Amino acid sequence: MDYRDRIVSDPNVLRGKPRIKGTRIPVELILEKLGEGLSIEELLEFYPNLTKEDILAAISYSADVIKGRELVEGQNFSR
Repeated sequence: MDYRDRIVSDPNVLRGKPRIKGTRIPVELILEKLGEGLSIEELLEFYPNLTKEDILAAISYSADVIKGRELVEGQNFSR
């Protein structure tokens, strides 16, 4: 899955935090909720604007952040 179709970052929205395209739902929130033990199905219930693909894109994006790969809009957090 290519998260670049679903994850965006705009300095004028949520202070540039990566978020699900077309929403104000940050990737950070999705990961927090999954880390708290919510299932994908529960997240979809609580956030009806999300899709399963959005959640999977958030996870994929986060994996690339940890790996230090190229991110949304050409940002690179490699050290």
